[in-house]
Amino acid sequence: MAEIRFNYGDKFTQTTDTNTGIGSTIPAGKLDVAGGTSAGSLRVSGIATLSSYQGFVNTKLSTTEDLIVEAGQSGSVSGEVVIGTGQTISVSTGATTGQGGVQNLKVYETFMPPVGGTADRPTDVKPGMVYYNKDFKTIEFWDGNFWKQVDNITRRGRAVWGGGYDKNGTPANTTKRMDFMNTHTLGNSKSFGDLSASGQDAHGSGNAERGLFQGNFSGNRIDYITIASEGNAIDFGDSTQARNYTASASSSTRSITMGGAAPSAVNIIDYVQIMTLGNALDFGDMSAARFTDGSAFSNGVEAFVCGAYPGTNQHYEIIKIASTGSSIQGDIAPVGGTSWPGAGCANSVRGVWAGGADTPSVFTSVISFLNMASKGNSQPFGDLSKIAGGAAGAAANGTRAVIPLGQHGVAPSAYTELNTVEFITISTGGNAQDFGDLRGGDNQIHTRHISPVSDSHGGLGGF
Repeated sequence: MAEIRFNYGDKFTQTTDTNTGIGSTIPAGKLDVAGGTSAGSLRVSGIATLSSYQGFVNTKLSTTEDLIVEAGQSGSVSGEVVIGTGQTISVSTGATTGQGGVQNLKVYETFMPPVGGTADRPTDVKPGMVYYNKDFKTIEFWDGNFWKQVDNITRRGRAVWGGGYDKNGTPANTTKRMDFMNTHTLGNSKSFGDLSASGQDAHGSGNAERGLFQGNFSGNRIDYITIASEGNAIDFGDSTQARNYTASASSSTRSITMGGAAPSAVNIIDYVQIMTLGNALDFGDMSAARFTDGSAFSNGVEAFVCGAYPGTNQHYEIIKIASTGSSIQGDIAPVGGTSWPGAGCANSVRGVWAGGADTPSVFTSVISFLNMASKGNSQPFGDLSKIAGGAAGAAANGTRAVIPLGQHGVAPSAYTELNTVEFITISTGGNAQDFGDLRGGDNQIHTRHISPVSDSHGGLGGF
């Protein structure tokens, strides 16, 4: 029999000199509750500590109603939070969610991360934070250095080369042929189709679906292909100016083309949206007029291009792909090819320059690399098998770079055209190894001033 009874509206007040028991015959504390406890409302003034003598405090929070943190308040939850179907957690503007973490979060139906374009990405981020990028149409996460895209696209690792010419360097010795290789295997190239015209400087860029070729192979025309299929190229539009010796790089949405000669060196940068059709638009300017000739690569956020001849500027330049504007001068690159740039390609982390020329007529075998997130000076990687790599472009997937050797020799009268293709593993250092041959026998060698498009290069994200 209870000694004290309370009416419905009465308040319970605990005195300081007695113990009170609920379900216990001899209360061991000021308030001793035996078994489970259920309270519709519990209000504690001042500082309170809830603990258990044995066992563990239940850290699972399950709610059948909406949980709201009002402005000016803070909330901290450790353990497991379960949000029922049709329920929400709402944090008002000005409120904070505090010091703890949620060990397990179960969300039924849908979960929406922050949403915005590339230019709207949050800046105060920690590793593991997620974001939906409307420009790339994919979830991204911050890995501590840069945003990496999460996707489920299965890419074939295909690279396509087009155009070029042989050592005689006359229009009669140019080609409109396109060839392709599967970069994750070894072997010779196979026929893909034809460009709209024969000529040199068909520099490639693109995304996982579509490849673009531009340069002075057909005036200022831009051609496009569907990489997964074979067939002839189709008219895309026109670049802002016809020019040779250019370089192109791309994200999954935009391709930019930098520098070149028209016929003297220019500092032009223009761009197109890859999945549309139309003419290129002005992007901005390089820091100086440069021959860039297939030396560009990107991580999807920034493009890096090396341009030197007719000067001897050893610095690479950086372009923010999602914006428009002039390039920013970077540090020293590459280790070799200080006058004429080497072939450029990248995975999502590391960019590579291979070959090039220390003077316009003396080639180099040096391969160098750059960590794109940290930038800085390029570093030695290894060597090609020959003092070669002049006027040839490279292709990459997430693991491997394939590099045609192009020209070999020390002067125009001694040039030899090489159809050899070599490969490196991008994440490691070391010398290049034989991959196969490009474009078949001696009568089909057209390897100068070309650079390919790849469906899995570093500008397309993924991991």
